[in-house]
Amino acid sequence: MKILFLIPVCLSLILSSCAQKPEPCKSPPLLEGSLTAFIPGHHLHVFEKFSYDAYGQNIRVLAAGKEGNQTFFVDRLLLFKEGVSYEIHYHNQTCIKTALKEPFRHIGVPHDAHFLNQMVLGSSSLPGQGLLVNNWNGTVEETKESYLLTFTAFGCVPLYTLDFTQKGELTVMTSFFDLVEGIEDPNVFIPPSFCDSVEVLPAKSVGARSFISLL
Repeated sequence: MKILFLIPVCLSLILSSCAQKPEPCKSPPLLEGSLTAFIPGHHLHVFEKFSYDAYGQNIRVLAAGKEGNQTFFVDRLLLFKEGVSYEIHYHNQTCIKTALKEPFRHIGVPHDAHFLNQMVLGSSSLPGQGLLVNNWNGTVEETKESYLLTFTAFGCVPLYTLDFTQKGELTVMTSFFDLVEGIEDPNVFIPPSFCDSVEVLPAKSVGARSFISLL
């Protein structure tokens, strides 16, 4: 009888311990929001609004930033299934079309990332005063560069990313905010008509390894 009683207790403990360790995850397939990125090596600050469609493998990015004393604005549409990247300029109705050879990258925690810890951003004293998040780290196999990620514990929503060189120098720091599930206007993934007749240029060798580096 004692053995029969201990078996479900042991199974319960095993399942509980497995459930306590989060697994790598993918973010919602339809997502819109904003991010800020800082690239210290180039003294570059960027603010972006993006629309992300994992079903159709499309990304639209509106980016404004400052590099040194120079400011810039970029409107870019990435259609991965069609293999075309658009840089759109509405002020003079011009368009630069480039072949897109990079594979689509999902927003999420890579499958080989290592779970570090779980914590509450804000306060855990009362409901609604804090946000439960998971911290992850890992190494990009191709370059041996490392990263730190912070995603929400529920929903796998990105909050912060830090990318480092092999020597541990910070290359990119990114913060996400105002994220909303769904796409408000699906037409955001349709290029304007003045891009139709533009010739497609050869692909640029970017070597993007994540959603962030694609942006």
